Parts: sequence; structure tokens; C-alpha cells
Amino acid sequence: MGEIFLHNLQPDPGARRERKRVGRGEGSGVGKTAGRGHKGSKQRSGGGISPRYEGGQMPMHMRTPKLRGPYAKTAMPMGPFRTYMTPVNLSRLASFAAGEVVSPETLAEKGIIKKADERVKILAGGELSLSLTVKAQGFSAAAKAKIEAAGGTVEVI
Repeated sequence: MGEIFLHNLQPDPGARRERKRVGRGEGSGVGKTAGRGHKGSKQRSGGGISPRYEGGQMPMHMRTPKLRGPYAKTAMPMGPFRTYMTPVNLSRLASFAAGEVVSPETLAEKGIIKKADERVKILAGGELSLSLTVKAQGFSAAAKAKIEAAGGTVEVI
């Protein structure tokens, strides 16, 4: 064998097989039905069933629950219509010093919430004895009353 160049590259003899041309006469051995069997949707042109078809039972993509609507946590991750808020109870604010400002940024720094850009709603779980300035996107009525009773202020962002 001579030298190998791009213009004379070819596979070794016997390494590649010619494709089988089906439906080209009885003598070829794959004539008539051309390996597709007799009758039915899989025998016909364009036939066959969808990969998601499950024999008539309710398909998986229809059985699984969907995250829909404004109250699903991941329904609308951006824009003004996202209504999900991360709940934070008053008992979690005990790690702050009196007179401090509590905001989503300071909550994220202390590890109470994961990210500073989360929407936060303050709930009334637990007691609060410190006077704090609390800034959040939402407050429950009971939480607002407890913060103000402790001498703090409430600010809706």
C-alpha cells in the first residue's frame, strides 16, 4: 500500500457493509413487505405510535401534577405578578440587636433567608421583645401588632 493522503483515504476492505435496499423485488430476499410484516399501523407509511403512548392508560405527562397559577412557587419567577413570599417568623428575629434595621439584605447576611432578592413576609410565630425597624414585602396583621407593641416600626417595601 502506498502513502496515505487525504485524497486516497478509504476504509479497510470488509470494514463497511453496503446498506440493504428493501422492497426491490422478491429475488432480493427483502421484497413484498420489505421487513415490515403484515398489516397494521407499523406496516404503513408514516405509521407507528408516539413514544409517549402507553397503550391507552393515562400517559405520564398527563398524570404528573403541574406547577400552574400565581401561587405555585416557581410559576412566575420574575415580573410584578409573583405572589410567593418566603415566610419568616418573629422568633427568627431574636438574633438582631435592639434598634437594628431588619431587611431582606440583613436577613440574607444572617442566613435566615437564602438570597437578598427574595420576597419576605413576616409572620407572628414566636415572641419579640426588641424594638426593631422591620422592612419586608409583607406582614401578617398579628406580626405587625407584635412589632409595634415591642416599640418597633414596620415598613412595607
